[in-house]
Amino acid sequence: MASTQSRAVERMYRTWTHERRNPPAEPEPRETNDHWGDLTAEPRGVDYIEVPDGLWLAPKGAAAGGRVALLCLHGGGFVSGSVFTHRKLYAHLAKAVGVPALIAHQRYTPEHPYPAQQEDALAAYARLVSDGFDRIVLVGDSAGGGLAVTTTVAARGRSLPAPVALLLISPWVDMTVSGDSFDTNADRDGFFYRDVVTGLAAMYLAGHDSRDPLVSPLFADLTGLPPMFIQVGGDETLLDESRMLEKRARDFGVEVRRDVFEEQQHTFQMAAGRAPEADDAIGRFADWVRPKLEL
Repeated sequence: MASTQSRAVERMYRTWTHERRNPPAEPEPRETNDHWGDLTAEPRGVDYIEVPDGLWLAPKGAAAGGRVALLCLHGGGFVSGSVFTHRKLYAHLAKAVGVPALIAHQRYTPEHPYPAQQEDALAAYARLVSDGFDRIVLVGDSAGGGLAVTTTVAARGRSLPAPVALLLISPWVDMTVSGDSFDTNADRDGFFYRDVVTGLAAMYLAGHDSRDPLVSPLFADLTGLPPMFIQVGGDETLLDESRMLEKRARDFGVEVRRDVFEEQQHTFQMAAGRAPEADDAIGRFADWVRPKLEL
């Protein structure tokens, strides 16, 4: 049974659904809206350093020597979320892995549709490479999870070195919104109903082909991609997308691990430091990726 603490994620999503159906007269600024980051406990022992392209997370006692880092791409459907809503989530992960992390800024739709977000992510990745980071892990949740995959594909097209691994939290990888779990999990998911995700996709695409591999990595050639670890909630509507991505990756010879957390919602890891399921998930990521970083 899901813990009481993890149920806070579902309650937040149900609140979002209520607000969507009954919009407030003066919505909060989307950069900080809905107190998303309040779900996450302060990890402590992590310094935060703002830079022009994002926010560095520097855990105390992080691995010294070598140039190793996580590059984190936050979720929010490309319309919300920020380095600040996600700083504590990714600080928990950086602390568990024992390396610094950069959360990259992203522009928002509908003002800046595709390819703006991919350009932002690819620019941040290229800067890390040019700064001498030779062991980079790309991390992303939801829209950021799909963006982590497409950024890796785009980096390959520009002959940039591949990241060491991909850590994907409830990745959104199909802009055609075709998964059966949009129907089978509709009563269990708190917010991400088919019409919601279709609307988010439309703003991101702005008329672009929804099957373009650089917007929907479910249709991409994944040859040569690094190992990926996918985590997904058993109650979320994007469950099928994770399954289809796992199959697609295996078909191209990519090493894949996919863990399904029963009774959990989309990006339940946001409850890190409070919910045992979220802490377990962060720990699994760290245990899996540290050997790949030779830590």
